[in-house]
Amino acid sequence: MNPKEPDFWVLEYVTITKDARTGLVVAIGGTEKAADILQRTGGFLSAPGPRGDYHRLPHGLPIEQQRLKATTASHALLAAGHSVHLDPALNMLAIPDGEREAALRYLARLTEQVAAAETSSQVAEVLTEVAAPVHGLLPLTREVIVRAWIAASDLQGARPGEEPEPIARLGGTADSLSEAARVILRARNHAARPAQPPATAPAPGRVQPPIFRRR
Repeated sequence: MNPKEPDFWVLEYVTITKDARTGLVVAIGGTEKAADILQRTGGFLSAPGPRGDYHRLPHGLPIEQQRLKATTASHALLAAGHSVHLDPALNMLAIPDGEREAALRYLARLTEQVAAAETSSQVAEVLTEVAAPVHGLLPLTREVIVRAWIAASDLQGARPGEEPEPIARLGGTADSLSEAARVILRARNHAARPAQPPATAPAPGRVQPPIFRRR
């Protein structure tokens, strides 16, 4: 005799994930109590769907805010006794590949920041993050390339100037990154300048008749 299968209340399960097509963070499933928690702790909004209502975060939230709200809501649901599946990409407490994920989020934030820029000085701020001499993305990337060039040459026993062509080109790549950083910083300096009002031609004055002197 087969043992009786337990009853599962599938509708009480909540899945919080990011929709690949729209980029929205959505929460599917759950009871009215779960809906209350999603709205109060995570800022989720109720929305009608083809298979019933669901919840989603507002449009246009930065990635960090999406992850914070999704993680907060999932933990509040768990604390209230609900079963929750949280997309690992939205879990702020996820440990595997944490540094890589943080780097990707940082780049995505810069992209969002420059896309939403309303002044040239805001563009300059992003360009500074990319090319700042010490901690900019390009100088730090150049440092990785240079160290990889040195390490690869040493591990292959090649003396300076005798590296295989693909490895030798890493040196040229490092120089290209340095030049790219200089170009970006020059653009940053121009963008940081306050915009000059367009020059206007002086209003034409009344032409004075020539003065003739009588002798």
